[in-house]
Amino acid sequence: MQKLSQNHSFFLFGARGTGKTTLLKQLFFKKNNLWIDLLSFDDEDRFSRNPDLLTELIAENKYKRIIIDEIQKVPKLLDIIHLEIERNKNIQFILTGSSARKLKRGGANLLAGRAFTFPLYPLTHIELGNKFKINEVLQFGSLPSLRKYRTIKEKSRYLNNYIQTYLKEEILVEQIIRNIKPFKNFLEISAQCNGQIINNLKVARDLGVDYKTVQNYFDILEDTHLGFYLKSFNRSIRKQQNKAPKFFLFDTGVCRALLKKSQISLENSSFEYGSSFEHFIILELFRLNAYREKLLSISYLRDKNSNEIDLVIQTPKGEEILVEIKFSNRTTKEQGKTLEKFKKDWDRPCTTQLWSNDPKNRKIGEVRHYHWKTALRKLFF
Repeated sequence: MQKLSQNHSFFLFGARGTGKTTLLKQLFFKKNNLWIDLLSFDDEDRFSRNPDLLTELIAENKYKRIIIDEIQKVPKLLDIIHLEIERNKNIQFILTGSSARKLKRGGANLLAGRAFTFPLYPLTHIELGNKFKINEVLQFGSLPSLRKYRTIKEKSRYLNNYIQTYLKEEILVEQIIRNIKPFKNFLEISAQCNGQIINNLKVARDLGVDYKTVQNYFDILEDTHLGFYLKSFNRSIRKQQNKAPKFFLFDTGVCRALLKKSQISLENSSFEYGSSFEHFIILELFRLNAYREKLLSISYLRDKNSNEIDLVIQTPKGEEILVEIKFSNRTTKEQGKTLEKFKKDWDRPCTTQLWSNDPKNRKIGEVRHYHWKTALRKLFF
């Protein structure tokens, strides 16, 4: 689904386990390419001690591409890469990373626009194809490695191990924070807050830390690609920044594992099922927006009377779409009432859409009712 450049240098960022290395091996595994795996102790040790070794290897060999896994482990290599891009226009550098935080905070050379940046996420429903099963994705998520496990216990064990690996590899080894215990407790709270408007003061009280620490923790999740903010809608950028965003974890399965619910089946009629469905739809929207490079602006909207709609989608052409997400196999006019109310008071032309699991696409009143796959296809294909 992610289309990578075949000749221009680029960064490929994504959380661990999203398949960065597998994808690159499928596309670029050839004899005249140099592979450097900084997750390997030997490679990390060699290049940490002597970053100029990369220059020597390039001088001695005719490489077409140089692929470096987990570049944040040896950020000094980026200075070498910058120089080599200037000298050798024919070499393509492909750099993967699971954490942009160390690069940003360390003032690393991000190649000053000489390399594209691509994201990689867990699998979309399109990538899963005929193996896509909505109930399974809501319960376990769509990390690629999960597909090789068959039983609920195995899948749950994988997700729990994933969380522990994240804490060890991303947080402890990279020395992102010094005190791991409050952050570990924060991870569980972040799952409880998933899809809700962030209240940093309340989370800080629950954790026994200060407000800024909580803000930093959420930023860590974003920088390590384990979550993203959904901003509050406002046409004024300044006012938009003054309203609290929502926060979503990057995968439904990881979210449920943090809640210690990965082995518990989701009941179709439950509130939890509806919340997980909304989470999944918003993940698909963000992933496809990034992959298809549509540049949609995506936000949520809550008015002063606490009436809320799930999404406001603005296109580069200035079109505005108000969206409600409902898990329902048969939608009703009643479910679109909030959208109709907002549309009545909207200060410019907009369309209103209700996305659901109802296979029948139709218009009821002012609201277009779409099956969620149809809605996403209309936006991106």
